[in-house]
Amino acid sequence: MTLGEEIIPCVGAVAYDDEGRLLLVRRANAPGRGLWSLPGGRVEEGEDDAAALVREMEEETGLVVQPGDLVGRVRRGPFEIADYRCRVVGGTLRAGDDALDARWCDEAALLALPLVPLLYETLREWDALPR
Repeated sequence: MTLGEEIIPCVGAVAYDDEGRLLLVRRANAPGRGLWSLPGGRVEEGEDDAAALVREMEEETGLVVQPGDLVGRVRRGPFEIADYRCRVVGGTLRAGDDALDARWCDEAALLALPLVPLLYETLREWDALPR
C-alpha cells in the first residue's frame, strides 16, 4: 500500500444451501466484471459488517441472511474484504443490482466457472469449498 491509498472496507458472504453448495454471483461491475465471486460489497458509512452483509445479500441475491462467524480476510487492491459465514433465512434467489447471475455451486460447478483471481485457492485454504 502506498501512502495516502484509501482502504475500502468490504464484506463477503460464505453461504451454503442444504446440499452443501456454495452461493456465487457473476459480477456486473468492475473489478471482476463477468467473473464469479462470493456475493458482497462495500461497507457503507454508519454500517457494521453484519448490516452490510444483510443489505448486500438482499440487493445482490434476493436472499435474507443471518451473518455468522468470520471465515477470513483478504486484500484485493484497495479492497479489504471480511468474509463471513451466513445462514439463509428467507427470500428467493435471483440476480440483483450488482450481479449478472446468481447460483448455488458444488465443487465441480465452481471449478467450471470463470472465477475472480484466487477465489478457489482462498476457499480451499479456509476449508470453505462446497461439497
